Amino acid sequence: MNRNSIIGFILIAAIMVFYTFWMRPSEEELAKEQHVRDSIMMVQEVQRIQDSISSAQAAAIATQQQEQERPQEQNTETGTTEEVSSADFKDLQDKYAVFANASVGKDEIYVLENDVMKIEISNKGGYIRSVDLKDYQTFDSLPLILFNPETTRFGLSFFVHNRAIKTENFFFQPADSSSKHITVSGTDTFRFSMRLYIDAGEGAYDPSKYIEYVYSMTGDDYMFDFDINMVNLDDVISRTSTSVSLDWYTDLRKQEKTVDRFNGSTIYYKYYKDDVDYLSETKDDSEEIKTRLKWVSFKQRFFSSTLIAKNSFESGYLETFEKENPEDARYLKSMKVNLEIPYRVGTTTNIPMSFYFGPNKFTLLKSYGLDLERQIPIGWSFFLLAWINQYIVIPVFNWLGGYGWNYGIVILILTILLKIFLFPIAYKTYMSSAKMRVLKPEVDELSKKYPKKEDSMKKQQAVMALYKSAGANPASGCVPMLLQMPILFAMFRFFPASIELRQQSFLWATDLSSYDSILDLPFNIPFYGDHVSLFTLLMTVSTVMYTYLNNQMMGAQSNQLPGMKTMMYLMPVMFLGIFNDYASGLSYYYFLANIITFGQMFVFRYAINEDKVRAKIQLNKKKPKKKSNFQKRLEDAAKKRGYKG
Repeated sequence: MNRNSIIGFILIAAIMVFYTFWMRPSEEELAKEQHVRDSIMMVQEVQRIQDSISSAQAAAIATQQQEQERPQEQNTETGTTEEVSSADFKDLQDKYAVFANASVGKDEIYVLENDVMKIEISNKGGYIRSVDLKDYQTFDSLPLILFNPETTRFGLSFFVHNRAIKTENFFFQPADSSSKHITVSGTDTFRFSMRLYIDAGEGAYDPSKYIEYVYSMTGDDYMFDFDINMVNLDDVISRTSTSVSLDWYTDLRKQEKTVDRFNGSTIYYKYYKDDVDYLSETKDDSEEIKTRLKWVSFKQRFFSSTLIAKNSFESGYLETFEKENPEDARYLKSMKVNLEIPYRVGTTTNIPMSFYFGPNKFTLLKSYGLDLERQIPIGWSFFLLAWINQYIVIPVFNWLGGYGWNYGIVILILTILLKIFLFPIAYKTYMSSAKMRVLKPEVDELSKKYPKKEDSMKKQQAVMALYKSAGANPASGCVPMLLQMPILFAMFRFFPASIELRQQSFLWATDLSSYDSILDLPFNIPFYGDHVSLFTLLMTVSTVMYTYLNNQMMGAQSNQLPGMKTMMYLMPVMFLGIFNDYASGLSYYYFLANIITFGQMFVFRYAINEDKVRAKIQLNKKKPKKKSNFQKRLEDAAKKRGYKG
């Protein structure tokens, strides 16, 4: 590594240190952030205590009712409940105001099923507690349940008569269906609603006043409408209220064999009529959004659970974290959002929303026109990568996949098509290498002519003059390589994020979206892992071979950059550790690209006659060289300075 490179690295390190110091928050800012965190934790702890007390008291009341053989059963025809003692009802009223009757009941599950998913809705809270995607399985062939039904919570929060009410704690009643399992298929639709009624007195409710959750599902879609109707609550919820809070918490479940470090689980969200953003994928993170939001999504590697506002959410608090000791063996990550929903006091308030529970498939998500596809990391941070994937790679990949071929064959054909597209660039690169090889003897002669270190500048000028007279440009071989880099990086983002490769087998690889282990090691090797991925090994060996052959062809250029030559051999070894736990489909693609490149190199070697190249170079040397306007101005300025002197 030369002196300039060392200086460059030192400057970069200095800039990073300065930036870190400059961006470090002040003591006042740190204190303010800590105060906010402490306040949030205090509110959460108070709510937890209240919930636990409420649950215990409700359980005690239910036990007392069982002992007295007077169970509370809801009668949907008469709007009454049978029956709670006056003393018990008074206690419940003190805690829950007009929701006293709905605070106790019997847990029941209602199932809504269409062609692609099966949803379980609990009457306690009236919310979706479980989603089973019927066309998919986990990595170990179990039903794919998106989140843990035992820990999921969803509901509205608001104040009634100075009492904090959370609808997730109360029992809803089905309003328009007596069946507990509703199935729909094709283009058919159905409507299912759950209602939380207001008390009309001890043991009775008012059927004209309620909070309603309405689920409207089509038979062949992953997205369905979800409306919240608040009917005749103008004398229940304070007239000064302009919004209600919507809380959603769940524990995501592990669906894949490995976790993708570049496509992790987190919360994505879209600002209203603006960009899509997300929380950290690798660490606990939270964000308080004070502007309007269009949707929030609990995103996993290949699946997402998304709540979409037909209008907008006023603001929101989003949080992701990992539990230290989760009880669920398949626990992945915890997701939590608190959204403020506009609420206008009146006879009926309708809050229209939609749910999406389904795969992160680019074309499917894009078809909804909501920017949901921005959850799939195809290189959005750099427009060129996203453009290549969105308008070239994905359409071609889907077109090839539509023939029903094995995806290993699809990747092979895709690689061949990309290599054909890049063929002119590869040809130009090889032609530049041929010129460098032809000129190498003359460059060696110049090295002998200027052997001293202090003559290095003269040697460099002489070499550049030789290249110029011969019509060769050392950089012409680098430019085509740079033009190929966006495609290489685009593939790096595309294959691991492509759900089409999920659980698709090819040769020894059982899942092209995960690693292809041929040997499980009884120990863990740092930076490598506890298994041997064959496609990654083949990719590494072929890359080392390509680097060696390329250095042989580069001739004089490689001699000028000994530090770079070492780095080119070191990179494949680093990739061996990075890619060993990565998607085997990506390693397979890079391996194929290297093999096809070898073939091109041998074809070029026999197709390009270096004697003809040498003859053309000699002819170029004899041609008069036209000076550029810039060079003429420099010479004129030098003459003027000499004349004045």
